[in-house]
Amino acid sequence: MQTTTDLRGNDGSLLSVLKTLLFFTIMMITLPIGLYFATKAYVFQGSLGYSSNDSCFYAAIVAVVAVHMILALFVYAAWNEGAQQTRVGKQD
Repeated sequence: MQTTTDLRGNDGSLLSVLKTLLFFTIMMITLPIGLYFATKAYVFQGSLGYSSNDSCFYAAIVAVVAVHMILALFVYAAWNEGAQQTRVGKQD
């Protein structure tokens, strides 16, 4: 049977997991879209003088790279969080 201390610990870890998931969800929505429009307008069309079609293509590549970086960071954070919970849960 779990004591109240164990339950509070589980609620804390659940809250931590939800905060991590919410953070990466917001990043997944805002960062690629923001990078797409910013790099299209200011970098590729503004600074480099690319045509509209070319700037759309290269800005999309930047957005896709951002998505992959966010996913890699999420996997890294989830992996470390799981390893940390395993260490805390183990008692030899």
